[in-house]
Amino acid sequence: MKNKTYNKKKMLVVFLCAVVVILGLIGRLIYLMIFDAEYYQELAQDLHEREREIKAARGEIVDRNGVVLATNETVCTISVVHSQIEDAELVAEVLAEELELDLADVREKVEKVSSMEKIKTNVDKETGDRIRNYDLAGVKVDEDYKRYYPFDELASKVLGFTGGDNQGIIGLEVKYDEYLKGTNGTILTVTDARGIELEGVAEDRIEPVAGETLRISLDYNIQAYCEQAARKVLEEKQADSVSVLLMNPQNGEIYAMVNVPEFNLNEPFELNTGTHPESLSDEELQDELNQMWRNGCINDTYEPGSTFKIITSCACLEEGVVSLDDTFTCPGYRIVEDRKIRCHKTGGHGMETFVQGLQNSCNPVFMDIGMRLGSDRFYDYFEQFGLLSLTNIDLPGEAGTIMHKKEDIGIVELATMTFGQSFQITPIQMATTVSSLVNGGNRVTPHLGMEVIDANGETIEEFEYESRSGIVSEETSETMRMLLKSVVEEGSGKNGYIEGYSIGGKTATSQTLPRSANKYIASFIGFAPAEDPQILGMVVIHDPQGVYYGGTIAAPVLREIYDNVLPYLGIEKS
Repeated sequence: MKNKTYNKKKMLVVFLCAVVVILGLIGRLIYLMIFDAEYYQELAQDLHEREREIKAARGEIVDRNGVVLATNETVCTISVVHSQIEDAELVAEVLAEELELDLADVREKVEKVSSMEKIKTNVDKETGDRIRNYDLAGVKVDEDYKRYYPFDELASKVLGFTGGDNQGIIGLEVKYDEYLKGTNGTILTVTDARGIELEGVAEDRIEPVAGETLRISLDYNIQAYCEQAARKVLEEKQADSVSVLLMNPQNGEIYAMVNVPEFNLNEPFELNTGTHPESLSDEELQDELNQMWRNGCINDTYEPGSTFKIITSCACLEEGVVSLDDTFTCPGYRIVEDRKIRCHKTGGHGMETFVQGLQNSCNPVFMDIGMRLGSDRFYDYFEQFGLLSLTNIDLPGEAGTIMHKKEDIGIVELATMTFGQSFQITPIQMATTVSSLVNGGNRVTPHLGMEVIDANGETIEEFEYESRSGIVSEETSETMRMLLKSVVEEGSGKNGYIEGYSIGGKTATSQTLPRSANKYIASFIGFAPAEDPQILGMVVIHDPQGVYYGGTIAAPVLREIYDNVLPYLGIEKS
């Protein structure tokens, strides 16, 4: 009797446990089918859907007149789906031959067990169409876009280029990537459990959205002519490099920015130096490429030399420590503490006024007025003119001014700084500061981006840039324009003179470090018309061979450019 009761209790316990388990399973099933159904539907959908990306067409870059500088060309991405391939050897042989790839490498990818394997990207459309016509099971040919630059080298270090993923790498391509990149689309195909695409089931496409068009201030014609002039002097003087800047000093718009030698934007990883990549290590090759891509106008600093006398003159005139009639004596040098600092004219200029000192680019005159100003005030004017800040140009990688600390500026440092040595700035900083000093005293922001345009040609966004007034007084600015006009007409800048045009400017010849290397930088800054500057240009020639004076080799380059550009801009002879 006891055993029967005991067995009944055991059976009841087992039954109840079974009921609990069954109820739990039913509850779980209800939860999965009702409350978690969406999650598992998505998993099932993902299992049976294969997604392929469609690249968006990148927005174009056009010059100020609408000339297309960067656009797209249709290319193909060739991929294989392992589960759909019927004849792996045939697929490998066809793709290796058409794509000019190693057969063993292609076979390895074809035989790899994966949902989808890319064989090659950026394949020209003609080749892609031929592969599509083979109608090989498991081979996918998807069309997308590759960046294309119609003018190859034109403004290469300004425009920049994109990588394999169509993302900007340098220049405007990376700076305005947010506007240019667009939104990629997708192709969705439905497969069975084995990964075979189901017949009769249409592909689901999410169309890509193209990027917007960027309009920039660069002028194709001006840029092309400046590059031609720069290449000419590069070859004639066997220089290391030549930079040319042309900008509107009133608003900071850049018409041309040249850094020769440029590189081919459609082949940005091919060295332009003639060096064979095979002879370089990976690190050396990357260093060479980085150097090739550098924009000397904004990435590199230099000692400006005598063009900086424009800035010293403005500071001293503004402070009232010099007048146009002040006289000086130049014996060919000045003794500063224990240093004998020479003038470029070793025999000296003798007695001269301040105006003549600027025309003659006389170092002793500028050392004298710099001493009157003093190191503290000189440093203050550096700050006031914006030389210790970045110009904030809309290009990546702008270098800052390399300058002494205020407390470290002694008499010798002050003396050399007055004529543009012992510190370094970028060409864009020099051009921007001079623009600010001759345009009435307004510190402008140099820039290229003007507006963003949609597919219908409507302006989406117009860019605005900071301008700061009161850098110097209008009186000082007007005086400076008159003085620099006299430098071109009567002084060291006479090789920049064009008959019928009123041009102001200043030459410079500076020696690079170390001084013992005897390497020089010749430069010239000029603007026109001198009374109301509408364009300011700058030429910088690095390490020219033979004659290296800025007035002799740099000024004629800008004169040749202006001879064509001034009429083009509608600036008429007076």
